[in-house]
Amino acid sequence: MNRSSRNPSYRSFALMVAVPAVLLFLVIGVSAGMGYLEIPFFDVLRIILAEISGADEMISHLDPSWPVVVAEVRLPRILAAAVVGGGLAVAGTVFQGILQNPLADPYTLGVSAGAAFGAAVALIFNIGAFGVYGVPVFAFVFAVATLFVVIFLASTGRSPDRFSSNNLILSGIIVAAILSAGLSFIKYVADEQVSVIIFWLMGSFAAMTWTKVMLTAVFVGAGFSVCLFYSRDLNLMALGGKTAATSGVDTKKVTLVLLVTASMIAAACVSISGIIGFVGLLVPHMMRAFTGPDNRRLLPVSLFSGAVLLAGADTLTRAVLPGEIPIGVLTALIGGPFFCWIFRKRQMAGAGM
Repeated sequence: MNRSSRNPSYRSFALMVAVPAVLLFLVIGVSAGMGYLEIPFFDVLRIILAEISGADEMISHLDPSWPVVVAEVRLPRILAAAVVGGGLAVAGTVFQGILQNPLADPYTLGVSAGAAFGAAVALIFNIGAFGVYGVPVFAFVFAVATLFVVIFLASTGRSPDRFSSNNLILSGIIVAAILSAGLSFIKYVADEQVSVIIFWLMGSFAAMTWTKVMLTAVFVGAGFSVCLFYSRDLNLMALGGKTAATSGVDTKKVTLVLLVTASMIAAACVSISGIIGFVGLLVPHMMRAFTGPDNRRLLPVSLFSGAVLLAGADTLTRAVLPGEIPIGVLTALIGGPFFCWIFRKRQMAGAGM
């Protein structure tokens, strides 16, 4: 008798993960065929298989421009959106679990403000030491630096891991406010470069490269593995610090590890995409309705669901709407009212968030 037949909950979990995973595969295939040059779904699959296997004879009968459009232009952008969406959703799930705050998302601790400030510095000074990766590198470095400043401010004892959720949130608000003021000053003195800074802040996956996709995927994949490893401890911490401690959980260590890991994921995502809101806030709330509060289920389901959401949203703005608008603007326009609806529905049910 195999494992799945003995354990019905295992079958339900496998189904929960399989549905968004299959949906993501379909979204990627359909999205890669959409645009000014329409390419049939099965031809897209042939191109992808040919690129992976090196069997060029599979696509010898196709238009020579199709493989270039799919493999070099569309797929990097689509996969980048999927990786960023999944990463932001995982980071949001972890933040909400650590801080025990339903309004927590990847930007609660000022990570987005740090990334925005770093990108603005790179843009205004036209830093070319890292070539085309100058802006992502500066955005990532400043985002990580912001995290450690927040942790330092939130510390309540000699050890840097002695902090509370309230202190972390308050420190994040303070640091984000300071960085936002600095960003406003940079935009004031930027002159003709201010439009470039504003466009980056609104989020975009245009001009994405395979290098950026792979680097971000490494950060998100490694971070997700760490978060999943500590998912049981995160469940116990939701019951209270004392309960978790009596169950053998080192709450201070787990909090610090997950806090740094989730922030690193968010920093890597923001560094290549710009500011994209509501993904890390909405996806965990929506998926809890299907998986329940167990983070061992919620994390992988949120990963694939966030990827589907952002890849679909980017396809909408790239290939469906008459004019491309920044992805951050689209997610805010859709996510804001949708979150209000979820919040109001739960309030009317007496559950809150």
